[in-house]
Amino acid sequence: MKNSKMEQTCERGHTYEKSTDCPVCPICERMKTEGPFRAILSSPASNALESAGITNLQELANHTESEILKLHGMGPASIPKLRAALSNAGLRFRDA
Repeated sequence: MKNSKMEQTCERGHTYEKSTDCPVCPICERMKTEGPFRAILSSPASNALESAGITNLQELANHTESEILKLHGMGPASIPKLRAALSNAGLRFRDA
């Protein structure tokens, strides 16, 4: 017997189909794991930025390198990667 899928909508308005009544939205979950920094940083470093409310390069550019290094989970190896990502977008860290 095939599992029939039910259409569901999450609190953010994403519509998806699931064969269970599990409330986890696969679209929201994918956005969490594919955030803007996930491709270039370790999980602790990505989580540090997200916990600080930094979710894009424009927000990152509002901070100094020193401020970013103070975040729990951020290590010095992440700074060159972030610097390169900012540079590719025509941005840079704020001067101290």
